[in-house]
Amino acid sequence: MIKITVENRNGEIAALEIPCNLNLSLMEVLKAADYDILATCGGIALCATCHVKVLKGAETLTPAGDQELDMLEMLPDAGPLSRLSCQLRINEEMDGMVFRIANQD
Repeated sequence: MIKITVENRNGEIAALEIPCNLNLSLMEVLKAADYDILATCGGIALCATCHVKVLKGAETLTPAGDQELDMLEMLPDAGPLSRLSCQLRINEEMDGMVFRIANQD
């Protein structure tokens, strides 16, 4: 099991346990756990409605690709901790990471 912590837009914090080897994106896990993630584009980095901030463990993630970076640049509240959850594949290296779901303002 991979354990991550998620803070929703109301500041509520919860732990999620994710089975290993499901080959899911973080966006898919968040939607399955009923977090308010639109993911309008279905997970191909075209809408940025799955924007999250990585509060702990960002150094273990693979760098964002050009398409993800292009979308993040269009967000007014994006910063160095920002990622699109649709581009983050759940893996064992994510164990212990902390994410905050970004506002959609």
